[in-house]
Amino acid sequence: MTLPDGSLKQTPLHGEHVRLGARMVPFAGWDMPVQYGSILKEHRAVRGSVGMFDVSHMGEIRVSGPRAIDFLQGLTPNDVSTIPVGGSQYSCLLLPTGGIVDDIFIYRPDDSFLVVVNASNIQKVVDWLSEQSHHDVDVVNVSDETALIAVQGPDALTSVQSLSERDLSDLPRRGVRRQAVAGIDCLVARTGYTGEDGLELFCPPGEAVSLWEALLGNTSIAVEPCGLGARDTLRLEAGNLLYGHDMDESINPLEAGLGFIVKLDKGSFIGRDALLKTKEAGPRQRLIGFEMVDRGIPRSECTILVGDQTVGHVTSGTYGPTVDRNIGIGYIEPALAAVGQEIAVLIRDRAVRAKIVKLPFYRSKSRVTARPA
Repeated sequence: MTLPDGSLKQTPLHGEHVRLGARMVPFAGWDMPVQYGSILKEHRAVRGSVGMFDVSHMGEIRVSGPRAIDFLQGLTPNDVSTIPVGGSQYSCLLLPTGGIVDDIFIYRPDDSFLVVVNASNIQKVVDWLSEQSHHDVDVVNVSDETALIAVQGPDALTSVQSLSERDLSDLPRRGVRRQAVAGIDCLVARTGYTGEDGLELFCPPGEAVSLWEALLGNTSIAVEPCGLGARDTLRLEAGNLLYGHDMDESINPLEAGLGFIVKLDKGSFIGRDALLKTKEAGPRQRLIGFEMVDRGIPRSECTILVGDQTVGHVTSGTYGPTVDRNIGIGYIEPALAAVGQEIAVLIRDRAVRAKIVKLPFYRSKSRVTARPA
């Protein structure tokens, strides 16, 4: 909800974050918890057991009608027709230039679709979809009617199972279905953004506090509340991109390492012609992952050098607690984007040695497909 004075928006769980002593920060127009105590502790809880995130700031848009599949097929590079009822798919929305309007997750719980978008792009995506829609398709912004809690980690399913009568082990990866959790009617999806197995629970805003308290009070497995700080270090280790940092309207999915969601042979979609030209001519830049050889933490907008020549820039960087290295991702000239290539990152006017490595930096045995932030 938006506050009457037009200041930062608050999720239905805002009071819970304050009660737990979280440090609150502005994020995409929302007042969000960046950490409750230690980012390192929260990060390790997700990698080792289970952590819980309030991601109710994200947007949800329901797309329905007899031509809903055709509508989404024409707007996304991935093949929406392959999503079964009870399934989901990572994709993006493109401009005619191939630039990324937003990266999205499309859920198909029934004959309709739920499109989950980044918090900073809710109105932009609603407007974009509405501009493209026709009389056989209904596009409804249900963001204000939806709260979202992500329970992530190797023990996530076990933790939520203790609050659910229905067996969660038969919910496949990227599966989605409606069922009760802690007596609350939820849309339960086996998806996440941390690189670990886990669940995302969509529920009515009025039930969010009860669901949060039930998960937090679970006596079978301790659930660690986690903030945006750990969410960022976890997603970067897993090689998941953040819109507005690692991709935007000036970058196309082939440049961003998202070729796996581009199905050029499926038929017409907005941006297809531009992507065909990119594929034929080769991308003007490529996303890379790198680790620092010498001491220094790379940050967004740091310059990437080869020798004394500027060849690219960093889009995200941090210390990776699980891999115990300073890591980053960014864009570089395609000819220099080979794994093993030595580079340098300009940190506080000092060229610090690094090398290009294969993404992701960390891969869980139970890795789940990425989703937006």
